[in-house]
Amino acid sequence: MSVIKRTRESFPALSNVLDDFFSRELYNWGLSNFSSGGSTMPAVNIKETADNFEVEMAAPGMNKEDFKVQLDGNTLSISAEQEYRNESNGNYTRKEFSYQAFQRTIMLPKDVVDEDKINARYENGLLRLTIPKREEVKKKGPRNISID
Repeated sequence: MSVIKRTRESFPALSNVLDDFFSRELYNWGLSNFSSGGSTMPAVNIKETADNFEVEMAAPGMNKEDFKVQLDGNTLSISAEQEYRNESNGNYTRKEFSYQAFQRTIMLPKDVVDEDKINARYENGLLRLTIPKREEVKKKGPRNISID
């Protein structure tokens, strides 16, 4: 009788399925939008400076026309829809199309944002929003007080 050592390489298909499940599905379940294309919710970075809030969203492969950005009170909503169709004429044995949509909602501090000066731009797969603060809520530097 000989001893057979089984390694991960002995069952590559099963190993890949388990690796994919444990590395992606288990740890990123909150980012999944449950699409069959395996897409995820775009990642967002938010930075606060003395004058602005800066929001960056990674959404490669989209066009600026796909996005809808709204501010309602202190609620910022960023949504997008993209539909891709592989059109072909005549008889086809396979036709594929996909649809991707998402919405992210971010709560900003109440009564802080200067709504009229918000700037948004999309380039190289990155949506960037600059949301200025109102003048009266900006942090002011230290002030010297004279003593009488």
